[in-house]
Amino acid sequence: MRNAPTILHLDMDAFFASVEQASKPSLRGKAVVVGGLGPRGVVATASYEARAFGVHSAMPMAQARRLAPNAAYLVPRSRLYWAISEQVMALLRELSPLVEPLSLDEAFVDLEAGGAAWDEESARRAGEKLRADIRAVTGLTGSVGLAASKMLAKIASEQAKPDGLRLIEPGTERALLGPMPVRILPGVGPATGDHLRRAGISTVQELAEAGEDELVRLLGKAHGHALYAMALARDERPVVAEREAKSVSVEDTYDVDIHDRLRVGLEVQRLADRCVRRLRGAGLSGRTIVLKVRRYDFSTLTRSETLRGPTDDPAVVREAAARLLDSVDTTGGVRLLGVGVSGLADYTQEDLFAQAMPVPVPEDPEQGAVEAVVERPEPAERQWHAGQDVRHAEYGHGWVQGSGLGRVTVRFETPQSPPGRVRTFFVGDPALEVAEPLPLVPGPAHPPARLAPPDSDRPGASPRTPEEARDQGGNQGGTRGRGDARHRAEAEDRGEPQGLTEAEDRGEPQDRAEAGDREEGRVQGAPMESGEARVREDPRAAGAAPWSQRNPWSGGSSPSGEARGQVSSEPASLPKSWSGTVGGAATSRP
Repeated sequence: MRNAPTILHLDMDAFFASVEQASKPSLRGKAVVVGGLGPRGVVATASYEARAFGVHSAMPMAQARRLAPNAAYLVPRSRLYWAISEQVMALLRELSPLVEPLSLDEAFVDLEAGGAAWDEESARRAGEKLRADIRAVTGLTGSVGLAASKMLAKIASEQAKPDGLRLIEPGTERALLGPMPVRILPGVGPATGDHLRRAGISTVQELAEAGEDELVRLLGKAHGHALYAMALARDERPVVAEREAKSVSVEDTYDVDIHDRLRVGLEVQRLADRCVRRLRGAGLSGRTIVLKVRRYDFSTLTRSETLRGPTDDPAVVREAAARLLDSVDTTGGVRLLGVGVSGLADYTQEDLFAQAMPVPVPEDPEQGAVEAVVERPEPAERQWHAGQDVRHAEYGHGWVQGSGLGRVTVRFETPQSPPGRVRTFFVGDPALEVAEPLPLVPGPAHPPARLAPPDSDRPGASPRTPEEARDQGGNQGGTRGRGDARHRAEAEDRGEPQGLTEAEDRGEPQDRAEAGDREEGRVQGAPMESGEARVREDPRAAGAAPWSQRNPWSGGSSPSGEARGQVSSEPASLPKSWSGTVGGAATSRP
């Protein structure tokens, strides 16, 4: 143990959710949940506003939706999280050469090794400076723990959350740990915690009083010795800058169980290719191929095969994974598949065993040649996912708020803009395309983007800033009728009846730009089960209340029964209904 709190632990606050809130002004201060949006999705991170409803990481997404039905549910944007994580880790490396990353948003730092701290005062200064630098560079907040050991530094950062700093003074560790539950110690999970509770041990103080011999009897020699030392606040683990990877793997959970054996085989081949790409990206190869199969009844089977030498050949990995699949019964259905490579090395042993069989070539290519007929499949409908970055040729940068029934709803705003307006388009609109995320904190090359004022010629549209400038092609249409649309909306708010146009009365589809100008309603997505669209009622329909007297986000149906892409003119706020597409199917929640 050290005599000064020179080990720092940084933990970013609700990292994924905080990134989404920072990049989407309309979500700041709102409940945000990031994770898989499918029926079997899992929560990756929940904002502190969502945690107030009981939502937490690793919770099934279906349960989270029941606890916080009004939260925003978004898919992860991994590339953006990696980029911001690299910025944070670079700040840590400026403090010390000994930085031990635990994940994208968490790391230990040995301040003494870098000369950044040597006593309590200097450690506190280093921690405060780090928090200020992180906020300046990323716009996000992180919690810092300072102590004489890694275990205590991590406990301190947990106590400092959110956006705080906690320093544990040497000599006070035992008094701090004593009343805490045993689950606070590293290595004590649910099973070990229940085992200790049945033995009458629930706090760290009771753990220390039980004695080392009793803990060895209860938990085994290695675990018992280690746990007793931690109960006495002894932790001699050093900060390790580089940790060797033990395996590389990928896996997918499917919304619907796969029963077709051919489909299972194709999924395994696809996972094998993804695993090899990740392996090559790390400059590694491996000897042992591992297949993971979780069946319909949640039973998980693992099969492995060790090759005669390390490889990063996709054909070799595919064939090994296929052989392993042959030994697994998938009759009842498969809900999860995974392929991994272990026994890693930084070199490959080229083709000593020739496991990848070449495709046989006919001796006489002209004999029996048949002219190939290329079938051109119908182009698949573009998929838009909630939280995805997009850019429109006319309205600028935005993000997908929801999609379903051939429509996609986009909120046009940037990290430096006020909350933006919402517009709905057809999913195949050529003017709408996927975009790269914008930086949370603009640098010299990324000036702040400013939206046009609400009463400008393009209400709610953001001009194309230099970082957004790309050739998009296409246009949304004309700009006719915008002034008339505003006058009609104001009249509707006053409760004055407004007549339908002749085309609307006939139920005919309208031009998208003109329909948006009339501000008739907005598609809110499709319910998960029924497949019926929820469209805002036309306030001009008989018996309908004016917009000012109704919930602007409530569901309804249009007079014609048809969903049309529209523009919302209400002030930006968090909708009470969020939707998205998962696996090609439209999903939403009330």
